[in-house]
Amino acid sequence: VKRVVDYAVKVRVRPDKTAVEIDGVKMSMNPFCEIAVEEGLRLKEKGHLSELIAVCCGPDKASETLRQALAMGADRAIHIKTTMRTDQELQPLAVAKLLAKIVE
Repeated sequence: VKRVVDYAVKVRVRPDKTAVEIDGVKMSMNPFCEIAVEEGLRLKEKGHLSELIAVCCGPDKASETLRQALAMGADRAIHIKTTMRTDQELQPLAVAKLLAKIVE
């Protein structure tokens, strides 16, 4: 699951125009990740899954997103802590490699 700027928040660009301002901005679970968790729960109810595990890469505050996934019905949550900005420095290939290590 990914932690993103809440959809109701007006996004501001930093004065140096290098990134989006995320300090002090309300964050929430990506709406598409919410849909994925819901679908995982449906698959579990049908017996196609034995366990639904939510994984999130990010700073300490990303645990809030994992708690939301647990509240939705996920069985376990794994938090990969990093200080990298998930909108710039933590690229999809790096996340895929981290997930591959977790699955092993």
